[in-house]
Amino acid sequence: MEFKVFSNKINEWDKKIIIKYNGIGGKPVIYILKFLSFFGRETLWIFLIAFYLFVWYDPFLLANFSAIFITGLILIVAIKQITNRSRPFDKLEKEELKVLEKEPSSKSFPSWHSYNIVAYGLLIGFFFLKSPIITLILQILAIIVSFSRIQLGVHYPSDVIFGYIIGVVGFLLSILFVAPMFKIIFENLEKLALHTIEYRQFNSMIFENVWYLVLWIIICTVILISATYKHIKDRIFKKEMKI
Repeated sequence: MEFKVFSNKINEWDKKIIIKYNGIGGKPVIYILKFLSFFGRETLWIFLIAFYLFVWYDPFLLANFSAIFITGLILIVAIKQITNRSRPFDKLEKEELKVLEKEPSSKSFPSWHSYNIVAYGLLIGFFFLKSPIITLILQILAIIVSFSRIQLGVHYPSDVIFGYIIGVVGFLLSILFVAPMFKIIFENLEKLALHTIEYRQFNSMIFENVWYLVLWIIICTVILISATYKHIKDRIFKKEMKI
């Protein structure tokens, strides 16, 4: 009973905050936050994973970026399925809340954008560059990106708060357990390579082997299509409805 009361209070607080800050600042702020919000999307990080595998092979970067992604995939997707929380725009009236970007199709809790920008920010600033100043700057960016999900009307405040916390947990799990395991896997796979592996430089096969170049183009195309598929499908559906 106490949990239900607490849950209701959180829901009321979530509703109050998201309505208060939805669209705040007008169009200039909306455009800025929509741009910054991109850094929380998995598309950017999937591209970097593919880049460090096919174009600029770096097993250390590849292992760590992949570890953050896989850890997030397991944690975030599992929690989303368990909690099954609807998005704010599915619960609130259109008069109360305006969705200022394309509507996500996944569940609301927790925010994957917050997870991504926090975990990768800690990885780049603290673990790679070992710079407290850059780490702080990236975490300020993480807070702004997390806020953008509220301002744009696609996440409740508690979604991004827990997404941020899970991002910290995911970062620790990744560098302590998952990335070392991936490094071992990559080292064993390297022994099976049929050609000389070029470390931390542009893969010469991109320039010398047309089929390898075609493969890279296909990979980039698949990543791009997967990122825009829902938007394209929605536009086609709307056109069909008009017809």
